[in-house]
Formats: sequence, structure tokens, C-alpha cells
Amino acid sequence: MGTPGEGRGRRVGRPRAAQRPDSGLQPRDELLAAAAELFTTRGYAATTTRAVAERAGMRQASMYHYVSGKEELLAALLESTVTPSLAYARRLLADDATPPEKRLCRQDVELLCGGPHNLGGLYLLPEVRAERFAGFHAVRDELKDAYGQLLAATAAGSALAKSELGLRTDLVFGLIEGVILVRRSDPERPARAFAEATADAALRIAGI
Repeated sequence: MGTPGEGRGRRVGRPRAAQRPDSGLQPRDELLAAAAELFTTRGYAATTTRAVAERAGMRQASMYHYVSGKEELLAALLESTVTPSLAYARRLLADDATPPEKRLCRQDVELLCGGPHNLGGLYLLPEVRAERFAGFHAVRDELKDAYGQLLAATAAGSALAKSELGLRTDLVFGLIEGVILVRRSDPERPARAFAEATADAALRIAGI
């Protein structure tokens, strides 16, 4: 899924609790990488801010120089699973390349399956329904709308009634996100294999 947590610049903070091998990441990005590992292996509720800080090689007090707490880390990780696909979808909508809908499906699945941790599994957390994560839901809704626009631009999609097009969009989007559950039971399968199979299935659902 790529390196999570592009964003804020480094703030002046306290020294690290322990020296770790140089990862090349800024402190906030190290915290995001640590949170990604712990949230997906131990669980969000069971992971403390102290555990995240220690995994990132810093004191708990120092962590608050870079993030406000667990919710900010979770929000950033969630958004990192959709913002690259949304940017890609916007480029496809502005391009005449064909078939763009298949390219988006493949890109999106590779993003969800390509990282070391199954961040898409965090979508299932009950905490994600809270208002604090409205930003993630807004970006996710934009991505879903982009899927609908791409489907509507196809010969099959242009022939559908609005309600039917909406249903097909929901089904395709659900199929893409459903990969996170399949990956749980088959984590060793290459992301490319998931992407190719899912993209082909999505086109069949869309009637293409």
C-alpha cells in the first residue's frame, strides 16, 4: 500500500527513547508505520499509544509532538488507502484511455493488497463510524462516485437507468473493498493476482 502518512513536517521534539536502524522516515511517518503494524496485528482497541511510541522508537510523551493520539493515526492510515486511488481516478476521468475502469480497479486492488499490512481491514472497526473519521468517508465517497462516472462512460453503463447504474457501482465498489477479506485468508497470494482477477470480475458485474 505504499508508505502511509505523507503530511506534516517534522516538529522539534524530545530525543528518541531508543536508537533504531535509520528507516529514512520522518518521526510522524515512523509512528504511522508502527501504528499500521500494531493495529492490524494486535487490534486497534488493544493497542496503546505507549506501544505505538515504543514501536516507533520514541517516548510516549514525544509522540504527542507529531500526532494527537490513536484516532489521528487511524484516520491517516484509512485515508492513505483511498487518496492515491482517487487521484488516479481523477486522471483517468480526464483521459480518453480505454478501458479506464479496468485500470482503476487494478490500481485500487493493488493499493489495498500491496502493502505489508492489511490496512483495508481497518474499515471494519466500529470506531470508524464515528464523526472523527468523516474525512475518510468523504474521500471514499468521492472515489465511489468516480467509479460511477467511469462506468457511466462505457457503452454498457450509458444504456443503464440511473438506479441500475447506481446498483452496479455499489456492487463493483463492494467487490473491490471485499478483497480485504479474501486477503485475510490468502495473504501470500501476490497483489497482482488479486488485482487482475478482481478487475475482470468487476467488468463482468458492470456488463462490460
